[in-house]
Amino acid sequence: MDTEKSNSDWTDVEIQAAVDAYLSMLSREQSGQKVVKTEENRILREGALAGRTKGSVEFRMQNISTVLVELRRDRIEGYKPAKNVGANVARSIRRALSASSILTPEDFAPTADEATLEQRAAKIERQPLKNEPKGIECPEQTQSIGKSYVRDPEVRAWVRQQAEGKCEGCGEPAPFEKDGRPFLEVHHVKHLALEGSDRTSNAVALCPNCHRRCHHSSDRDEFTASLYKRVKRLKPE
Repeated sequence: MDTEKSNSDWTDVEIQAAVDAYLSMLSREQSGQKVVKTEENRILREGALAGRTKGSVEFRMQNISTVLVELRRDRIEGYKPAKNVGANVARSIRRALSASSILTPEDFAPTADEATLEQRAAKIERQPLKNEPKGIECPEQTQSIGKSYVRDPEVRAWVRQQAEGKCEGCGEPAPFEKDGRPFLEVHHVKHLALEGSDRTSNAVALCPNCHRRCHHSSDRDEFTASLYKRVKRLKPE
């Protein structure tokens, strides 16, 4: 008699393990490395997914492909999306994708969508960034309902890491936390609309009050000038 758990509900830990393994494979595949799916399947079944069959792990990977397609994200070509994914399983996979610390090339892709940009930056920010990102010298403007600019999520993540939880405008700690991290907004000192770059030399991490001050206060020009003195990496453009 087969004692495998393929028909029982997968735990959140199992779903997370499958998602992490999938994203790791995707990242290696996108960077040109050879990925042997059968070997990855075996490693999972000898570890976090012990008790699951080769077929059930394969099907779960297809479930993950389905959710990624729905999210308009890249998937592993070798894992064809499954036709039917239960609502509860799909929700669990989405949560695991958001919680995963595995970075893929897609996570570093510039985007004009604010929600996507913040999601990618927050994920990158969880990892230590050794090298200062190059950023974008001339961000491209796009237009949907309103105008926006393509920006680099790694620049946003790096600038917030450098601030170490303190506003680079007033020097005070971030006013609150979001998802366990100090809440600071990244501001382009020379506005993108004025042909400012999306580079670390033109970006600061500010508390919401200082950010609004840069845009709306009567002393915004003087305050902006003071940022160049406070933050040494800034360079007038």
